[in-house]
Order: sequence, then structure tokens, then C-alpha cells
Amino acid sequence: MSKKEAVSSGHKKARRKKDVRIRRTHQRLGMALLELIVDKPMSSVTVQEVLDRASVGRSTFYLHFRDKNDLLLSQLEVFLETMSTMLSAKKEASRRLAPVREMFEHVGAQNRLYRALAESDRLHDFFDLAQEYFTRGIEQRLQETKYPDNASQIERKVLAIAFAGSLLSLFRWWIEAGAKIPATKMDQLYHRIVWGK
Repeated sequence: MSKKEAVSSGHKKARRKKDVRIRRTHQRLGMALLELIVDKPMSSVTVQEVLDRASVGRSTFYLHFRDKNDLLLSQLEVFLETMSTMLSAKKEASRRLAPVREMFEHVGAQNRLYRALAESDRLHDFFDLAQEYFTRGIEQRLQETKYPDNASQIERKVLAIAFAGSLLSLFRWWIEAGAKIPATKMDQLYHRIVWGK
């Protein structure tokens, strides 16, 4: 290995190590905030409480986030990015357009957090972001499943917007109705609506 290759390899390892540390710090801060807003209203949570619970310094927090709202949006985006691209990332061969079962199961288990977001008037942030993320994820799945045949890019975009809106409407109804229908059944119902079968 040449000296240049060794230096390049060393820089890549250092970057990966730094990236891992940043991700861990973001996760610790995010989990601390989410735990706190389950216990009390978001407006009552202070950045110092988040820092204390996460064992992170103030300067580190402000290096990555403007305030607690920025941290919350960051956590919502991480969750939605993971969920909306899950099927494509797994290269799932099914005709499912969205991981309805997985998302409903996850959020159903986090019902207290959902309620905390609603009580803190942050649920609209979640649904606005979710519409964007799931529209992109569903549009990608439509391309992967080649549905509908010979569809233009604009047709797939319009379908993705409509299917994402339907998913989020069902999701909101499901949570507000007490999440009594199994997530697997909701996945089947959603895809029956999508595919018309």
C-alpha cells in the first residue's frame, strides 16, 4: 500500500468513526427528548433537561441543533426516512407500496409518544413530513413494481401523493380509534384499496 493510499484509508476510517459518534450523539439526544415529552408537555421540557438525560454537553447540542424543536423534527425525519424507504432498502419483491404493518406496529407500541405529540401540538409536523417522505417512498415503489404499466413520471407522482395521503388518513383513524385492528390487517386493507382487489 502506498503512502497516499494509507493516508486516504486513515482519513476514511476517521470519518466513519466520527460519523458513528455523531449518530450515537443524535440518538442519545433524540431518545432523551422523546422520553421527556412522554412525561410532560414539550413546552415544559428544557434543553438542559435533554442534555442531562442524554449526558451530552451544551456546546455539542448546539453544534448539531438550533433548539429542542429542531431536534424533534430531526428525530421525526429519521423515523420517516427509515419507514418510507424500508421496502426498497430490503428489496422486497412483493407489490406492497408502503410498510404499513411495520409502521403501525411500531407506532402502536409508542402510543404514549403519539399522544404526547398531539398534546404538544406537534402532530401536524409529523403528518406534513410523513406526506413528503411517503410520497417519495411510494413513488419509488411504483417504479420498482412497474405500476401502472407505461405510466409517465407525472402519473406515478400523482398516484404516490394520493396513496401517501390515503395511508396517513388510515393511520390517523387507526390511532384515534384505539389501534384495535391488527397492523397486519391494516396492511392488507390498505393494499386492497391501492390495488382495487
